[in-house]
Amino acid sequence: MTLSVQTVVTTPYDGQKPGTSGLRKRVVVFQQEHYTENFVQAIFTAMPAPGPKNAVLVVGGDGRYFVKDAVQKIVRIGAANGIRKFIIGQNGILSTPAASAVIRKRQADGGIILTASHNPGGPQNDFGIKYNMRNGGPAPEAVTDAMYAATRSISEYKLADIGSDVDLATVGTQTYDGFEVEVIDPVDDYVDLLRDIFDFDLIRKFRQQTPDFKLLFDGLNGVTGPYGRRIFVGELGFSENSLDQCEPLEDFGGSHPDPNLTYAHNLVKRVESEAISFGAASDGDGDRNMVMSHDWFVTPSDSVALIAHYAADCIPYFKRNGVHGLARSMPTSCAIDRVANAKNLEVFEVPTGWKFFGNLMDAGRLSICGEESFGTGSDHIREKDGIWAVVAWLNIIAHVNQTTPGASVRSIMQDFYSIYGRNYFTRYDYEEVESDGATKMVDRLRTFASAAVDQSGIVGKSFSGYTVAKVDDFEYTDPIDHSVSKRQGIRVIFEDSSRIIFRLSGTGSQGATVRIYIERFDPSQFDLDVQVALKPLVDAALEISQLEQFTGRKEPTVIT
Repeated sequence: MTLSVQTVVTTPYDGQKPGTSGLRKRVVVFQQEHYTENFVQAIFTAMPAPGPKNAVLVVGGDGRYFVKDAVQKIVRIGAANGIRKFIIGQNGILSTPAASAVIRKRQADGGIILTASHNPGGPQNDFGIKYNMRNGGPAPEAVTDAMYAATRSISEYKLADIGSDVDLATVGTQTYDGFEVEVIDPVDDYVDLLRDIFDFDLIRKFRQQTPDFKLLFDGLNGVTGPYGRRIFVGELGFSENSLDQCEPLEDFGGSHPDPNLTYAHNLVKRVESEAISFGAASDGDGDRNMVMSHDWFVTPSDSVALIAHYAADCIPYFKRNGVHGLARSMPTSCAIDRVANAKNLEVFEVPTGWKFFGNLMDAGRLSICGEESFGTGSDHIREKDGIWAVVAWLNIIAHVNQTTPGASVRSIMQDFYSIYGRNYFTRYDYEEVESDGATKMVDRLRTFASAAVDQSGIVGKSFSGYTVAKVDDFEYTDPIDHSVSKRQGIRVIFEDSSRIIFRLSGTGSQGATVRIYIERFDPSQFDLDVQVALKPLVDAALEISQLEQFTGRKEPTVIT
C-alpha cells in the first residue's frame, strides 16, 4: 500500500530562529496550532543533501512535558517527507549524548532531539527542538539559517496518515506503509560506548578496596537517571543509595535541572553534611555536569583541564588513540591552555556553542574540550557529555589512588595547581533581564571594543587597581571550513592577563540572560576563596558595564 499523505495549509510564525542549541520557547508557544509542525517541516526542508527521502532519523528527548506529543508529530511529518526509518528512544527518552552516540553508531542521517537542556520543564515552562547532523553534532549555522529561512516562507506541511499513535513504550520494530519505527532501549548503546572508553575494572577495584569512598550522583529528575543507575550501580557496583533524584519527570520535580551550586542545592547540602567523597550531577538532557566533594568544588574550567592532564595516562580510549588537541569556549578559563602548552598540543579558543568543536573533531585535531557552562566532552561523540565527565573523574581518582592511596578530589586538584598554577574563575548570571536594557548595555560595551585609547574607550584606564590593556568583540574563523563567527562576546583584557567577558546568552526561552565571566591567574596561592580573590574584578565589571543602570538588577540570579 502507498502511504497516505495529507497537505496542511499553514502560515509562518515569527521568531522561529534556532539559537546555538535549537529552538527554545515556552510549551504553550509550541502548542499553538501549526507551530511545532511548521518548525519540524522546516527541519526536513533544510535537511542537507540528499535530504529526508529514504533517510534514517534518530529521535528522542529529555523526558520533559510535551516530548511524547512532539515525537508523534515528528513521525507523521517525517514519514510524509520520505523518512525511511525512525530510531526512537523508549518512551521518547534519549539523552543528548546518547542521541549523538546512536546517530554515529547506527550511521543515521541525522537526529531530532527534544530538549530545553537545563531550563525548567512542565506545562508552563520550556520546551525545545534541535537538529543534529549525521556526525552526531548540532547543526552548523548554514543549516540552522536554512531552517529559519524555511520557517519564514512556509505555506504548507505534509502529514502522514498512520492511524493511531506510534507505541513508544514497547522496544522493537513497528512497520508502516513505506517506513518503519524502531523503539530502542535508550541506555544500551551509550553504556556499551562508555564501557569501551573507560577502565571500568579499575574503578570497580578501587571501589572494592576503598569502602569508605562515598559516591552521590544526582540526576535532578532529568534524563540521566536511568543512565546513572545502569552505570554507577549496574556496571560499577556502587549502592542504590549512591543515586538521588534519578527518576525522569516531565517537570523535573518542579526544580530547575541545572547542575550548579544554586540549582543543585540538594546535592550540595548532602555532599557537605554527609561528607561525600565524590558528588556529581547532570542536567535535564544529560549534556552538562558538576563535580565536587565535601571539601572542594571543581569549576568546569578546571575539570576539563584536569581530565586533559590525565587522559593519556589512565583512560583507555586516549591511551589507544592519543590526544590530538584541546579546546575551550572563549569565556572558559585558560587552565586548559596551560595543559596544552605543557604537553605540546594544539589548543583552540572557539565561540560558545558545542557545534564549533565538531569541525575540529571531524578533522582529527581535537580530542578533549569544554565550556565553563558545565559542559565537558571529547571526540567519542559530537555533544558535550555529563555522564562521560563524571566517569572520567572516577577513572582518574581510581588511577591516582593506585600510587597515592587516599587521594581525594581536593588533593588531586591541589596537585594540579602545583604544576600549572590556578586560574580563579567565576560567572555571574542575570536571568530573564528585560531585553532592551541588556541590548543597550552590550551595544555600549561594543563601542569600547572599537574605540582608540585617546577617544571614549577604556583602554589604558584602571578599575579596582587593574589597568585595561585591550577590549575586543570576539571573532572566530573556523580553521577547517573558514567560516567566520562575529560578535561572540566583549572581552576586557587587563595588563596582568586577567579577563572580564560580557555576553548575552541565547539558551533561555524569554527575555535575555546577561552573563559576566571573570578570571585571574595566580601561580602560587591556591586556597583563596574565589569570590574574595575576584571581588576587585567583579567590582570592575559592574563599573565598566553599568549593569544596574541598564537592567535594574542589583544581584545576579546565579553565581558559579
